[in-house]
Amino acid sequence: MRQINVFHSVEVCFTPRLFGDIQTKENYIVALVDILRATTSICAAFENGVQRIIPVATLEAAKSMKEQGFLVASELDGKKLDFADFGNSAFNFTRESVGGKTLVYCTTNGTRALDIARHAEKIAIGAFINLTALTEWLLRQEKNIVILCSGWKNKFCLEDALFAGALAEKLLENPSFCTHCDSAHAAMDLWNVASADLPGYIEKAAHRHRLKKLELDDVIPYSLKLDTTKVVPVFEGKEIRDEQ
Repeated sequence: MRQINVFHSVEVCFTPRLFGDIQTKENYIVALVDILRATTSICAAFENGVQRIIPVATLEAAKSMKEQGFLVASELDGKKLDFADFGNSAFNFTRESVGGKTLVYCTTNGTRALDIARHAEKIAIGAFINLTALTEWLLRQEKNIVILCSGWKNKFCLEDALFAGALAEKLLENPSFCTHCDSAHAAMDLWNVASADLPGYIEKAAHRHRLKKLELDDVIPYSLKLDTTKVVPVFEGKEIRDEQ
């Protein structure tokens, strides 16, 4: 009997506003990326022992959870809000501050993008710091993959597109994955241009300069390092847990 090859697709969605128009309609997992800084920070929190993260889409919901006694990380336009315990830097989430605890999380872009994609089978959290671990986890799922870039207020972001290209390229090294997505090809081309000097290329990124103005750019070198953690945070139901 002839063996039938089953291929899984890789699609890139450059902003949350485009998510309603994705071509992948079934049997898919979303890989969510917000390099500066939400998905990097989520990975850092799990690396440092956070038990679970409850993402919320609005500041009102985050404030309500704080009033119920939860630890809350919340920011607006990069700035930590006065009611929150933490801002949105990976360096906030030390083992001493989050180890063994539950964290409520709300950011300008990342958690809102997660809310938009909530009907996917699962949402895996991606960053340069867990690139290989995430790739390996996604390959094991044997599902179609949509890489969703959180962007900045529904606009395209260089740093997220670069990660999308890096992840797409690694997935497509596996012969059971394929792409017919122009955005995936564009992201991979961009990654191949930037990968030789990622910190240098990121100097072009608008959000890199927003963070510099706020004196919050100390986390950028950490955010651009590859494979410093093996955690794979996954949102399913109402919370994020490490599935690695």
